[in-house]
Amino acid sequence: MKSLTHSELRGTWATLLLPINQDESIDFGRLAEQIDVLLGTGVQGIYTNGTAAEFYSQSEEEFDRIHHLLTERCENAGMPFQIGANHMSAQVSLARLERTTQLKPSAFQIVLPDWYPLSDDETIAFLNRIAEASDSIALVLYNPPHAKRILGPDIYGRICREIPQLIGIKVAPPDKEWFDAVQQQAPNLAIFVPGHYLATQYQWGAAGSYSNVACLHPAGAVRWYELIKKDLVAGLAFERRIQEFLQRYIIPPDYCNAAKDKFMAAIGDWANVGTRLRWPYRFVPETEAKRLCPIARQALPELFEGSS
Repeated sequence: MKSLTHSELRGTWATLLLPINQDESIDFGRLAEQIDVLLGTGVQGIYTNGTAAEFYSQSEEEFDRIHHLLTERCENAGMPFQIGANHMSAQVSLARLERTTQLKPSAFQIVLPDWYPLSDDETIAFLNRIAEASDSIALVLYNPPHAKRILGPDIYGRICREIPQLIGIKVAPPDKEWFDAVQQQAPNLAIFVPGHYLATQYQWGAAGSYSNVACLHPAGAVRWYELIKKDLVAGLAFERRIQEFLQRYIIPPDYCNAAKDKFMAAIGDWANVGTRLRWPYRFVPETEAKRLCPIARQALPELFEGSS
């Protein structure tokens, strides 16, 4: 697969969710079926090992099997894909990336090591080593709100000057001023934002979303992205309804974000993912997802247009 440039990194990307059996093994049959469904939804690409793929719990054998499966299907379909070579350990992240450069993804996603917060120099040193090992494949930095080190605009400018392979970031911008500052410091950086803020932050210059709305319904999330580009006012109005639904039914429960993403996929019922997480994390019962299925379709009918 051709490595992406920052100008090519755009749109609604869907995460690969990890189907977990009752014995906590990965159900690779359901994983393959999920990939096949995503390939037909119109998303701009598929990425792995974000929040809902529980990358921190995968063995190295599981990691390799997941990515060989995804690569085969995406290559056959001509679908861009990103490999999340992520782990809390820098050494494990590096090893995961080194093993999968041969798969030639469109980009690698990476997170910062997560035991001690990195200094600026340590952040550059980490990303430099990752870039050297990536075989010139593009990099995307995932810096979520719960990371030990939240990067600011100035360091993004330095990173982009020293590591031109970094083409994008996956962040939750706190406000327009932060967004403007990053764009000024790092103009050749595609900024990807949370799905449920896409319309607001698209008008600020967001390139797209690694989308939690795609967890709810990937084809519907793509239609919303197209609406935003065509009619921003209508896109913003739909964003408000999405946020109202999430605030009422998804955000308040005391579960981690991975549980919420899988919960939304179960509500959307577009693939047999299930809500189960690996121990020790709590997950939302599937009965609750079934209860919310008709409520979601009544609240956001455009998202589920054409689905049964």
